[in-house]
Amino acid sequence: MEAKSQRPKERKGAVLALDAAIEALNIAKELSSITPAKAVFGSVGVVLTMIRVSAGFSLIESAV
Repeated sequence: MEAKSQRPKERKGAVLALDAAIEALNIAKELSSITPAKAVFGSVGVVLTMIRVSAGFSLIESAV
């Protein structure tokens, strides 16, 4: 029973980590003067955002 109660907390921690990573990538993209680097930062940010949205939905489902 304890393992199931830990999962939402772990997911919430993962979502917070993803938020921080996405924000860091956005800042790096803004500050970078190298066009290929901007493209990479943007692409990785999009992938992390999709993962974050998916994790957020999982977090919502587990709360219901």
